[in-house]
Amino acid sequence: MSIPKEPRQLMINIMYLVLTAMLALNVSAEIFNAFKIVDKGLIKSNKALEESNDALPEAIRDGAKKKNTLEKYAELIDPARSAASDLNLYIDDIINELIDESGNINGVVDDEDYVFREGKKTTDLRGKKNKDVTTRILVTEGKGEELKQKLLDYRAATIAMADEEDRESFNNEIPAIVDDQTWRDKYNVAEGQQSGKGGKNWSFFNFRQMPVQAVLPILRKFQNDVISTESAFLNYLATKVGTTKDLVIDKFTVVSAPEKTYVINGETFTTDVFISASASQESNTGMTLSVNGRQLPINEDGVATFIQTANGVGKKSYRVDGTVTNPVTGEVQSFTKTYEYEVGERSAAISAAKMNVFYIGVENPVEVSVAGVPSNQVQVSMGGSGGGNINKNSDGTYTVNVSTPTPLGQFAKVNVSAPGFNASKDFRVKRIPDPVPKLSKSRGGAMSSGEFKAQGGIRPELEHFDFDAKCDIVGFQVVRVPRRADAEIAINRGGRYVQDSERVVNKATAGDRFFFENIKCKCPGDPAPRDLGTMSFTIK
Repeated sequence: MSIPKEPRQLMINIMYLVLTAMLALNVSAEIFNAFKIVDKGLIKSNKALEESNDALPEAIRDGAKKKNTLEKYAELIDPARSAASDLNLYIDDIINELIDESGNINGVVDDEDYVFREGKKTTDLRGKKNKDVTTRILVTEGKGEELKQKLLDYRAATIAMADEEDRESFNNEIPAIVDDQTWRDKYNVAEGQQSGKGGKNWSFFNFRQMPVQAVLPILRKFQNDVISTESAFLNYLATKVGTTKDLVIDKFTVVSAPEKTYVINGETFTTDVFISASASQESNTGMTLSVNGRQLPINEDGVATFIQTANGVGKKSYRVDGTVTNPVTGEVQSFTKTYEYEVGERSAAISAAKMNVFYIGVENPVEVSVAGVPSNQVQVSMGGSGGGNINKNSDGTYTVNVSTPTPLGQFAKVNVSAPGFNASKDFRVKRIPDPVPKLSKSRGGAMSSGEFKAQGGIRPELEHFDFDAKCDIVGFQVVRVPRRADAEIAINRGGRYVQDSERVVNKATAGDRFFFENIKCKCPGDPAPRDLGTMSFTIK
């Protein structure tokens, strides 16, 4: 009996490809939920296959009792199962380490279907978006390469346990487990080399900057390949001792494997639906599959594909009905399950990272995102008033520079376009607010003569302004009014005292009044100086 060819195994391989494709997109909450759904499906599939494997050893041992020459096949059961168990426990340890290191240790659970280890269960990982943990453990610390070698060694050791004349055909029946060619092609690494330029290797390709929730289904898929390889070897032993016809599994269920559970309005929703069994069948004779009452054609692998255009925003449900003839009893069994997916609209988020206006003379940071669209497919431009331009930064954000205040009722526009989507948002353009002139820490009032004379001039302060901008004092007039003498006036250019101004300031005595008048300054983007008014001080 050959097991790797059944529809269940094909479903898992398709899930893995879809998962890999998802990682090329902006990872939204809906995609993280899809990763979780795939992970839960793999956990259930692995459990079902393990139960199937548990039924084989006894039958193999019974068959081996027929002849002394068959006993060697029974003796291979324990080494094969032990090797598979040890490798799966090793992968479990990696999974638990990723979960713990990303902040989910001693997590509490409500959903018993999503269990990572006995006594520690969770339905939503705290560290599901953590990329640093996966990169550190699986790439930097080398555990990914260690895992790869263990997978290769396990597969080679399993093949070596088969009879020499059967090894080539057995090698073609079991999963490859490790894809060692794709990363070599991507990084142009020759066969035999362990890594390419910059240390890029299999682990770098598969795990670098991957969120924890996305890595879990990949590790589960490796576990599935290990269990499938174990199953294929046990079935090989069963064939050798002549017990194949006695081994019939009669547990079935309906399964739907969607490409994604969140689609954009107008896109197509695609899912594979099939009967899942714990052992493969010779054919799909007597099997039917339908969705919402519409019967679907079934291919030679027992898989039917349901395609439906997403129409209208919100949650959608579909009912899957299946029938199959039980190979043990001949009874026709029926199964029905209802599944859901969600349809959303494309939307764009355009926001000024600091304020809801653009300021002249400074770099205005802007963040732009379009739900469900990769950032490299989003085009951003400036329009409207304000004389603005926008540039993309290395971190994916944007910087806007503007030059002209927008008149009342007019705006600068940030335009966003993506496949099947266009949007824009209006922004006002303003000058930098007037700075506050200060002497020491004061705008006026009483000040001691010592503190007054210690100041080197007037400084402008931009209060409550979040941007990194600096204004400069262009000039002012200082007037000293003594109690019993005529007023003295000095003209000052710049913010620091010049000789005449310093001479007048140094005469300050108790009871004097000082006025700083006609204070002018220039801020970034100003075409001409602006007037900051007058300050008045009384010397005490």
